[in-house]
Amino acid sequence: MAATQDNELTLLREQRRLELQKQLQHQATAQADAEIKAHNAQVEEQNITTVLKTILSPEARSRLATIAMATPQRADSIRVALMKMNDEGRIQGTLNDEQFKQLLASQSKSRHSASIRRI
Repeated sequence: MAATQDNELTLLREQRRLELQKQLQHQATAQADAEIKAHNAQVEEQNITTVLKTILSPEARSRLATIAMATPQRADSIRVALMKMNDEGRIQGTLNDEQFKQLLASQSKSRHSASIRRI
């Protein structure tokens, strides 16, 4: 009787050990995946920053940083648009602040152009 209980206890301990081992492996895999994603995101951000330094003047980069503080989503969409324009070869040289403002004005969905009729 005692031997049967010892065998059952040993079996339960082994099952629990295997469960814990699987959990630890799963956690380690998830952590490694998260670290890889974070590293890739960091490398991508460095690449974008490097390209923006070459296509924007310091004043234009400052303006973009100001936009990023106010509306991060808009700044991200501007960065994506700038990267796309650069990849397509539509940006020649460095954009100064005035050229960057013109680009922003052409991309903004301005309410100034909307007409309001009173009834």
